[in-house]
Amino acid sequence: MTQDREGLSDPKAMRALAHPARLMILNRLRVGGSATATEVAEIAGITPSAASYHLRMLAKYGFVEDAPPRGDGRERLWRGVDRPLSVGIRPDDQPEVRAAKSVLIAAFRRDANDEADRALAGSDLEPEEWQEVTMFNRHRLRVDAEELAELNRQIEKVLEPYFARDRNEQAAPEGARLVEAQVNLFPIAARVVPGLPTEDHDARLATED
Repeated sequence: MTQDREGLSDPKAMRALAHPARLMILNRLRVGGSATATEVAEIAGITPSAASYHLRMLAKYGFVEDAPPRGDGRERLWRGVDRPLSVGIRPDDQPEVRAAKSVLIAAFRRDANDEADRALAGSDLEPEEWQEVTMFNRHRLRVDAEELAELNRQIEKVLEPYFARDRNEQAAPEGARLVEAQVNLFPIAARVVPGLPTEDHDARLATED
């Protein structure tokens, strides 16, 4: 998560977005374009009536809106609203806002972890060219707050031309497909040191074995 831009600062809106089905629906609309409740229901694994409810909740807080009709216009189409979904904890956040942000960030992280787990589980089925360019990296950096902010801006600047919501299939080269870039920049929190186990503890483990 990065720092707020247009600010997801409404606690009710953030808690509404934190629902896993709504995140899946919103991702579908932002990347795949407009869709009906039935179409997004299939993605989320829910009923069309449940999808309609989630869409109305997303619309209530400005995440989706009605899309131009297709065909005879009998089906209601929805589309994602182009607004940043980044959220970060700020020193001046009120407790209610901070709590809602924590809930939403945790939901984002679960969704991101699920995406990475699926990619890893299916990596053997990918063509060789995609296996070679798939990477799961962690790096420890030594920076001050100003450098971290600049690094965040530079990373987003590099990624921006490739954002799927702005780059359709016609604009991308042949063979292009959806790829996920997960970027997390945060100061390392102190880890609780458990200490050395006692000899009695080792003896108990030996007995249990």
